[in-house]
Amino acid sequence: MSYVHETILQLERSSPAQTEFYQAVEEVLESLRVVLETHKKYREHAIIERIVEPERQIMFRVPWMDDHGKIHVNKGYRIEFNSALGPYKGGLLFHPNVDAGVIKFLGFEQIFKNALTGLPLGAGKGGANFNPKGRSEAEIMRFCQSFKKQLYRHVGPQTDVPAGDIGVGAREIGYLFGQYKRPTGRYEGVITGKGLLWGARSLARKEATGYGCVYFAHQMLADKGLDLAGRDCLESGAGNVAIYAIEKLYAFGARPITCSDSTGMIHDPRGIDLETLKRLKEVQKAGLEEYARLYAEARFVPIDGYPDDGHALWRIPAELAFPCATQNELTGADAEALVDNGCIAVVEGANMPSTPEAADVLQAAKTFYGPGKAANAGGVDTSQLEMSQNASMQCGTFEQVDTWLKAIMAGIYARARDTAIEFDAPDNLVLGANVAGFMRVADAMIEQGLV
Repeated sequence: MSYVHETILQLERSSPAQTEFYQAVEEVLESLRVVLETHKKYREHAIIERIVEPERQIMFRVPWMDDHGKIHVNKGYRIEFNSALGPYKGGLLFHPNVDAGVIKFLGFEQIFKNALTGLPLGAGKGGANFNPKGRSEAEIMRFCQSFKKQLYRHVGPQTDVPAGDIGVGAREIGYLFGQYKRPTGRYEGVITGKGLLWGARSLARKEATGYGCVYFAHQMLADKGLDLAGRDCLESGAGNVAIYAIEKLYAFGARPITCSDSTGMIHDPRGIDLETLKRLKEVQKAGLEEYARLYAEARFVPIDGYPDDGHALWRIPAELAFPCATQNELTGADAEALVDNGCIAVVEGANMPSTPEAADVLQAAKTFYGPGKAANAGGVDTSQLEMSQNASMQCGTFEQVDTWLKAIMAGIYARARDTAIEFDAPDNLVLGANVAGFMRVADAMIEQGLV
């Protein structure tokens, strides 16, 4: 039995029914075979066995009362995965599908994403199986306060610094920060994504993951003598990542022609109208069907109209694809359709959006493939900048942050590319990202002893 297979079986026994977590671990460990064979110290120090187990797992109940006086109880999580490179860092998700397996998969991916940035960041992830959709401002505030009452004793600017993620925006961050101050009496950088008015928030934080994904794509194509200009792009999602990836694609002269949400997808062959999309999603909180009512050329496909083996969006011909919605949204059949339709590159804005089968298809077809742990690191990059600004009580301009982000994403691409070349797998950015991130963390773990 192989070392990798043995590790997966051990995880299935110790952490049952956590499918997404097993998938994330297997994808990374398969890439690490080459480094484990040539660097015996990692097996001697049991780095694999240690790195797949979180340093600390915090689970707690979150009781709260709705506007009608009814009591609800949700489950909260904070998985503090690895602190070899710095304080735990990673977002909080409020979504009904959150469970321990999802949080652990995201936390595990965060280890390598944060390591790739070259910044002093550990890795963590958290959240709750709470659905903020349809809830009043007062209900969301009460939920956030109850959540933070349980979490506040485990976080701190030098210990664990959460951030926002799906379902946790500036409003929720404000409530969480306010509740942190009540028992501690401290005004400090204990969470990132805070409001510009009061939080020394890093400008461009909302845009960072989407912008960073496009900067990564630009570097990847430029390395091959290609560019983004004039190319049709498929974009999934309609949240911050997708909206601001669309914005930056237009800035590079590309034409994003799709987006999607939980109701379905839009195809607008003229190019997605960015201002309309922002108004619908950021202001009106409307579904994408409204977009099709405004533009005769646009076509809306509801989810029940998707093919059984995947997503309707990926069946549309285009040269570039940016999955920016959720995990496992791009299937093997979707990947085959992209290849057949002449797609030359897939760059992931979401966490693990491609299934293992899809990743295999794309790599076998020699499609340029930018994995999420490298391509979507822009958000955590600017979160670390906010941590620095909180510590120094200073703020940079939007232009300064954007320039810094562009340089960080270029560095991430270069590390993944150069590591892939070093291990005789040129253009395999999955291997390059996994190995580069792993070696930085693993070497730090060895230097810090058996802890």
